[in-house]
Amino acid sequence: MVHLIVELSKYALIILFSVYTYECFAVFRNISERKQEKKFKQQARILYAIHFTAYLVIFAVTEDAYTFIFYLAQIILLVVVRNVYKLCYPKASRLLVNNMCMLMIIGFIILTRLNFGHAIKQFAIAAVSCVISLVIPVMIRRMGFFRNLTWIYAAIGIVGLGIVCIAGSTSYGAKISFTIAGITVQPSEFIKILFVFFVAAMYHKSTEFRQVVITTLIAALHVLILVLSRDLGGALIFFVAYMAMLYVATRKPLYFAGGLLAGSVAAVIAYKLFNHVRVRVVAWKTPLKVIDKEGYQICQSLFAIGTGGFFGLGLYQGMPDKIPVVEQDFIFAAISEELGGMFALCLILVCVSCFLMFLNIAMQLKDSFYKLVALGLGTIYGFQVFLTIGGVTKFIPSTGVTLPLVSYGGSSVLSTFIIFGIMQELYIKRQNEVERLERIKERVHY
Repeated sequence: MVHLIVELSKYALIILFSVYTYECFAVFRNISERKQEKKFKQQARILYAIHFTAYLVIFAVTEDAYTFIFYLAQIILLVVVRNVYKLCYPKASRLLVNNMCMLMIIGFIILTRLNFGHAIKQFAIAAVSCVISLVIPVMIRRMGFFRNLTWIYAAIGIVGLGIVCIAGSTSYGAKISFTIAGITVQPSEFIKILFVFFVAAMYHKSTEFRQVVITTLIAALHVLILVLSRDLGGALIFFVAYMAMLYVATRKPLYFAGGLLAGSVAAVIAYKLFNHVRVRVVAWKTPLKVIDKEGYQICQSLFAIGTGGFFGLGLYQGMPDKIPVVEQDFIFAAISEELGGMFALCLILVCVSCFLMFLNIAMQLKDSFYKLVALGLGTIYGFQVFLTIGGVTKFIPSTGVTLPLVSYGGSSVLSTFIIFGIMQELYIKRQNEVERLERIKERVHY
């Protein structure tokens, strides 16, 4: 009976998630608000159906009453988050709320299967993060001085990264975190948000050559400290976000080309200087030749993805535990193995729909400061997803970056919730700008 439930659930989850993913892109079409609302409600129903189906399988396999209690706690969190957003921020993007909740529950599902203790910790962190994200829009709305804290952002970022570089604990060859009172914190996850605000504030004031040089030097210092810490994934995210913001702010291809050239030279130097980098490149190029050492992780990831095929093996039917650090860097491989390639593809597309919404918000905002903030945060989110999935699938060398809201990691979860909270307020600002323009047009017409 349990085997039958597991088998049927595979196809049910894929069908439900496929419909949900279709609705993610359908809402971008020029349709009426009534039809959009209908699609958002359908997404919510599918969200709860996927959640119920997955935990039904988990309970059937484990027969652990605690998983049922954990499921109910998640339901309460989902209901509270969705309704608070609806009541407190009626103009907020329903798509971002639904996607945020969907990615969060997929993380809960796969972490419950992999490590129940980690799933409990992730839930506690997510609950706190949700509360913080609900406060973020109000803070941005009522505190108009964010664009005036330019050098405070830079100082906090450089000092924070410097402390980690000097006194941080080493994990898989990179210094990325430190522990305080038993709590591990990864400062770069939060500093990347301050970094975006710093660059946006600088280019909001001026895009003259002198301002570009100063901003570039400070940005380069952030990246350099990350490279010295051997946090190459973080360094890449900072670099790409800066390049995107630089090009949009100045509209000068020469700056962009110069930045890419400098980045390419820096990558070659890092390869020559750091053995940690060379190991990851070797594991990427010929993983089977070094399967007993450097290539073990990526080989196990590829085996898991290949074994899962299109429809997956079903929850608890695979062997994702054989992949080192599977709950963090390689969680996408575990999802592919047990929930299937089709489910994993839908997960990618949901992340893409979030990225497109972020870019859509950035393009339509009139205020240059908030436009650059939206662009920078959207680039960080999109590129982080690319680095994670690219590393897991051997498209690029692994960089040790987590999949936002899905992978295990408190700092990553909290920083992503903060990003979503900021983007919600920027979406509301965009809606207010549109309504203001419509009122002006009505008055002129009258």
